[in-house]
Amino acid sequence: MSAPTFPEVFNLADYFLFDRLAEGLGAEAAVRFGARTWTYDDVAARTLGVASMLRAAGLRAEERVLIVLPDVPPFAWTFFGVLKAGGVVAMGNPDAPADDLAYLLEYTRALVVVTVPRVLAALASPLANSPWIKGVFVVPDAATGDDPEAAVPFDAPAGVRCAALADCASASAVERDAAASVRTKRDDLAIWLFTSGSTGKPKAAVHTHRDFAFNTEVYALGTVGYRRGDVCVSVPRLFFGYATGTNLMFPFRVGASVGMFSERPTVESLTRAIATYRPTVLTNVPTMIGKLLEQGADLDVSSLRFCLSAGEALPPALLERWTERFGVDVYDGIGSAEMFHIYVSNRPGDVKPGSLGRVVDGYALKVLPRDAEGPGTAELPPNEVGVLWVRGDSVALGYWQDRDKSWQTFHGRWCCTGDLFRLDGDGYLWFAGRADELLKVSGLWVSPLEVEDCLRAHPAVGDVAVIGVDVEGLLQSRAVVVVRPGFTAGDALAAELQAFAKDRLTKHKYPRQVVFSDDLPKNDRGKVDRKALRGA
Repeated sequence: MSAPTFPEVFNLADYFLFDRLAEGLGAEAAVRFGARTWTYDDVAARTLGVASMLRAAGLRAEERVLIVLPDVPPFAWTFFGVLKAGGVVAMGNPDAPADDLAYLLEYTRALVVVTVPRVLAALASPLANSPWIKGVFVVPDAATGDDPEAAVPFDAPAGVRCAALADCASASAVERDAAASVRTKRDDLAIWLFTSGSTGKPKAAVHTHRDFAFNTEVYALGTVGYRRGDVCVSVPRLFFGYATGTNLMFPFRVGASVGMFSERPTVESLTRAIATYRPTVLTNVPTMIGKLLEQGADLDVSSLRFCLSAGEALPPALLERWTERFGVDVYDGIGSAEMFHIYVSNRPGDVKPGSLGRVVDGYALKVLPRDAEGPGTAELPPNEVGVLWVRGDSVALGYWQDRDKSWQTFHGRWCCTGDLFRLDGDGYLWFAGRADELLKVSGLWVSPLEVEDCLRAHPAVGDVAVIGVDVEGLLQSRAVVVVRPGFTAGDALAAELQAFAKDRLTKHKYPRQVVFSDDLPKNDRGKVDRKALRGA
């Protein structure tokens, strides 16, 4: 397919939301929250109210608004309201530690924060001392089904202007018309997407309006096939770009509806959401897929057309168990904050278990040697492991306040992902781990992913992560294993797992240590937190 193009005057709020009104879909359900529903007309009216409030607060073009909200309906009209006002969206996890949120506030230099009372309280001192902040808008921390626009009590930090976001409904017609008339261009700044911070503090990949529309056209519509009438539910939370795409932007592009639940994603909360909304598209992650298989005895997924998986590798054994039990396709893929969303994916009628699928039309990729300094380096032969480089029109401009890292990662339209892959002769991509996560044990390289995939094939292993640990100055590999019900953790099982790995891997790759845990720590993207494991 030819790459989509967009007009010079272009705004994502129009593309995702207001164009649906022009198509006559204003009365269709856009957001559901328990038994409550907001139509596209409802969301559009509130979006213009938010945009007018932001402009009245002093927000100017391309200045940042930090959204720190759970998955509640005001997230939608805040997100689109910032874009409609010409501002830049930055998003944070409301359950993150206060120090991490204070870092985001300072790093983004946000002029406005939209959040819930508990985060406002946690940020009271940083907000009071911020030279940038002009105002805070507060949203109720509503349980699913409660009123997310109810009156909300809060204590304003000294010297900080605070108001309830629901007051945006009182914006006058003149104010709303002024907000609606803001003109942005396709290459104006629109959204900052944060890296996971696996090797330090999160960095913001700076994106323009066109980036998100491009990926929506080629991936959401052209590859996995979002369509009108879909109902979408997500395990990852909306502040994470993976879910911002799959459970807000993509469904709004086609006039579908979004089912939100504000509670922490667990088997129980997800099962309730699926029963309530009867979704056709479920955004998932491998960890939750495993938990649903272990604990979701009453799970009814008969409404699903497909599931999406990303964020970490989907083990083939886990995919096989899912499809055997539920009969629902999972389209595993890979994307990144640097490219906004998924650029390699399995897809309808084309699922190769264990692979990440094929490149999405509109993108190009290369597997290059680890020491490649640019995209012009000769590509590696098929099935040889190297670093993935990807090209496409959703590539970020760079990292905020980090030119050195930007120069290493961004090369024009090409992005060096830092992920290790092999590309087979049929064009399918196979993940081999992060280049910065490889372990050198006894002088030889070990891929944690390869060892993890091997151990997951053992019937006792529910989940596993392999890390490197220092033992008297030498690096050893340690497998941290979550045992499935019906098996007993202990020395006998540890020895059995080591023997299992020795029989299936090159001898130096078996884990020198096997320890057991009730669960694996995860970061706010749903990935295994290896830093936490190493510190344990």
